[in-house]
Amino acid sequence: MNFRTLVLEEVDAASIAPFGELLGVDRGRPSARTRFYDDAVELVEKPPFRSDADTCLSIARIRPRPFEVIWMERHFKHTQVFLPLNRQPYAVVLAPPNASSLPDLDQVRAFRFSGDCGLLMHIGTWHEFPFALQDPADMIVVLRNETNRNLDAVADGEAIGEDLEKRNLQRRLDLTLRFEPYR
Repeated sequence: MNFRTLVLEEVDAASIAPFGELLGVDRGRPSARTRFYDDAVELVEKPPFRSDADTCLSIARIRPRPFEVIWMERHFKHTQVFLPLNRQPYAVVLAPPNASSLPDLDQVRAFRFSGDCGLLMHIGTWHEFPFALQDPADMIVVLRNETNRNLDAVADGEAIGEDLEKRNLQRRLDLTLRFEPYR
């Protein structure tokens, strides 16, 4: 088995731009006051979330696991979202959308999130499910119900469907991507 170690980068708006955008107050989107509640409610401009139908909101508790990427997946019909609930730091490994049936390994990057903002990924962005960096990280995951059904259709260690391509990098490439956490 071959290994490739990724540098865990602190996330910011510029570094995440090829993959998606940060979600949260004070994360670069303009805001405005509502016509109600005086200045007590400030609305941040809506991010470019996309989904053609059948969208669901899931809640996940992500417990620490080895910092190794076995699978990477992408979605074709929606911009998947990860929103932290308990301010725990987490990491996400990403590769930009491409036309291949595998991510471009030369463009794979690992990002550290402090737990104070979420991530909205572009359609087609390759990713591994987030990693908890310390304690369990609770998250809201916005995706399509169809994606959940696609994830249940596992064949030969992978899942493929109308909205999902989940590839086993270890099996296909004899490669494990990994990263070293920092605190």
